[in-house]
Amino acid sequence: MIEVLPVTGDRSEMLGAAIALGNRYTKWLGLLTPPAYRKYADDGGLLVALDGGELVGYALFGLPKRNQYVRLVHLCVAEEHRGKGIASLLIAELRRRQGHRLGIRARCRRDYGLSATWSALGFVPKGEGLGRGGDKETLDTWWLDHGHEDLFTEAQSDALLVVTVDHTVFSGLRGAGAHHAVEESQALEAGWLADLVELAYTPQLLLHVAAVEDREERNHQRAGLSRLRPLSPDTAAVSARQQELSAAVSEELPDVVLDGDLRARLRYVAETSCAGLQVLVTRDSELARLADIARDVARVKVVSPAAVTLHVDELRQAQLYRPADLMGTAFSTTEVEPGSEEELVAFFDQTGGGGGAALAERLRGLSQDGVLWRRELLRDGQGQPVALYAWALDGRSLNVPILRTASHSLEETLARQLLFMLKRLGRQLEAEVVRIADPGLSRAAMAAAGADGFGEDDNGFSALLVDVCGSADSVSTAAAEIAARLGSVTPYLDAHVSPEIASVAERFWWPAKLIDTALPSFIAPVKPRWSTELFNVPAMLVPRDDVLGISREHVYYRSAGHRGESVPARILWYVSEGAPGQQGKMVIGCSRLDEVVIGDPDTLFSRFEHLGVYGRAEVRAAAGASGRVMALRFSDTELFPVQVTHSRLTALAKRLGLPLSLISLSKISNALFQAVYEEGHRKT
Repeated sequence: MIEVLPVTGDRSEMLGAAIALGNRYTKWLGLLTPPAYRKYADDGGLLVALDGGELVGYALFGLPKRNQYVRLVHLCVAEEHRGKGIASLLIAELRRRQGHRLGIRARCRRDYGLSATWSALGFVPKGEGLGRGGDKETLDTWWLDHGHEDLFTEAQSDALLVVTVDHTVFSGLRGAGAHHAVEESQALEAGWLADLVELAYTPQLLLHVAAVEDREERNHQRAGLSRLRPLSPDTAAVSARQQELSAAVSEELPDVVLDGDLRARLRYVAETSCAGLQVLVTRDSELARLADIARDVARVKVVSPAAVTLHVDELRQAQLYRPADLMGTAFSTTEVEPGSEEELVAFFDQTGGGGGAALAERLRGLSQDGVLWRRELLRDGQGQPVALYAWALDGRSLNVPILRTASHSLEETLARQLLFMLKRLGRQLEAEVVRIADPGLSRAAMAAAGADGFGEDDNGFSALLVDVCGSADSVSTAAAEIAARLGSVTPYLDAHVSPEIASVAERFWWPAKLIDTALPSFIAPVKPRWSTELFNVPAMLVPRDDVLGISREHVYYRSAGHRGESVPARILWYVSEGAPGQQGKMVIGCSRLDEVVIGDPDTLFSRFEHLGVYGRAEVRAAAGASGRVMALRFSDTELFPVQVTHSRLTALAKRLGLPLSLISLSKISNALFQAVYEEGHRKT
C-alpha cells in the first residue's frame, strides 16, 4: 500500500532518504544540495511516497508567490519500484493540496525521451527553451492545468460551428506538406468562413507539435497555435472515452492493431467529444477509417477539410443539436447498470412507494419482465444522482413506471424539465399519451405534473400528446379521439375561445397549436450570442449554467418600444446573423410568451436575474436612450428539427401574401406561424 505524505525540514531521517534517492539519479535530475532540499521542504514543497515505511519516490516543488502555479523541481521514483503508479499518486496528491493554483509546470530535457511519461501523467507540452549547460540541450516545458477559468476560457465563440483539427490539418495550415495538402487545409481559413467556422485544438495536437524533430519547424508550428482556440477537456473523462473507443475498435475492427499511433488518433476523438464538440477535421486516412466508431461511440463526425468547406451547413446542424446532453449543462444521463439498484435507493427512496426495498425490486423487475425498458439515471456536474426514470413504448403509449427526483437544490426545476423531456420523447416516438405509474412519485414531480396537464387516475398520471398544428376544431377532435381510447373525455374548443384558454390547451395538449384562435404570434430576432446562452443554439464549448440550462422559463430583453405585444402568445426565435453569402440566418424554434413587462432596467434585472443570461450592464444597454427596457418572459422552448432559413422564411411569407419584418420583435399572422412551424417539422 503506497502512502503519500508531506515532509518538512525537521524530519531529518525522511529528508535524508529523499536526498539519497535523488543522488542516485543526479545524471538526470542534476545536482541539488541538501540545504536546497531542506529549504523546499520547509516551504511545504516536499511530498514522499512510502511503501511499507520505505521511501520509494518523492516530488520536490516550489510555490512561487508571484506566479500562481506549482514549479515541479524533481519527480523521482526508485527504479526498482517503477510501474506501480507511484508518480501518478504523487502528482494526484500535489494537485489535491495545491488545486487552488493554476497548474503545475515542469521542465525536462527533450533527449531524455520522457514525453510519453509526462503525457500519461496528464501534462501537455507548452513551449521549449535551451538549457544553461554547455551542450545547450533543448528543455521542453510541460504543463498540467488545474482547470481554473481565465478570460479566454470564459469567452464564447461567435462562430456557428467550432471544429477541432488534428496535426495532419494543422501542419498544412502552417504550410508543411505537399502542395495539395497545404491548399486543402488552408481553405479552412478562407475569408468567407471566418464568421462561420472557428478552428480549435486539444492537448493531443500539442503532443504532436512537440514531437516534430526539426526545432525551427517545431517553433514555427507552435507559433501558429495562437490562431486557434485552445480546449482543455477533463483528462479523466477523456481517458474513459478513449477506453470506450478502443473497445469498439477491438470489437468492430479486429484486424486493426491498437498501437501508439492508433491510440493518438482515438485521443483526438475522445478530446473532441469531452470538449463538447462534434466535428473533428483530419487528412489522416487511418483516422477517417474510424469515422463510424467515432460517430457511434463519441458522437463525433470525422471529416476532411474539403467536407467542412463544401458541407458547412450540414455539419453545423451536427453541432447545433445535442439531444444526449441535458440542455447543454453539465448534467448527464447513463443507463442504470444491472446490480446497482440497491446503491440508488438512498438517493430516491420516496414516501408512498413501499420503501427502499420496493424501489430496488421494482428496478430489478424491469430488467426481467421481457419488456425492453430503458432505465436511465441523471447525474449533476459533480456526478451525484439527481433523477431516476424508466420508460418503454407500448403501441402509442410512452409508459413510465419509475420517475424519481433526489433531494437537490434544483429538484423542482428538474422535475418540470423531466416531464417536458418525456413529452418530447413521446412525440419523437409518435406516442399519443405519456403514462406515469410510479407510486413513489415525489411531491415536486406531482406538483409539476398537475401544472403540465397530467391528469391523475387510479393508475397514476397521464398526459395527451396532440401533434396537430391547425384549427381549434381539428385539435379538439384529435384530443377527443385519443382520450376516448383511454376511456376518458376532453373539452371541445372552438375558434372563439379566449387567448388564455387557447394557451392553456397548448400547454396541456402539447405540442398542439390552435391556429385559428385569438392567441397571437410574434417573431423575435436574436443574436447568436444570446441564442447560445438561452437555447444552447449554437452549442456552447463548455456546459451552460445548470439553473439556466434545465429551466423551462427564461427572459429576453429588448428596447421598450411597443409593437403590439400581448400575452399569452407564441413566439418564433430567429437567429439574426450569419456568415456573408451563407444560409446562417434562420428560425430555430418557438416558445410560449408568458409575460411582457416594461420598466426600469435595474428593477427588471433584479426581478428576472434568475431566468436570464444578461448582466446588469447589458440590461441597461438594451434600454437605449429611453432609459426603460422590455422583459419578455417565455417558457417551454421547442427547437425545430429543421431550421427555417431566411430565404425559406421570406418565401413562405410571400406565398401567403403576408408582410414580414425581422428588424425587431414583430407580430405575425397565425397563418405564417403555422407555415413556419410545419416547415420546421418537415420530414427530411
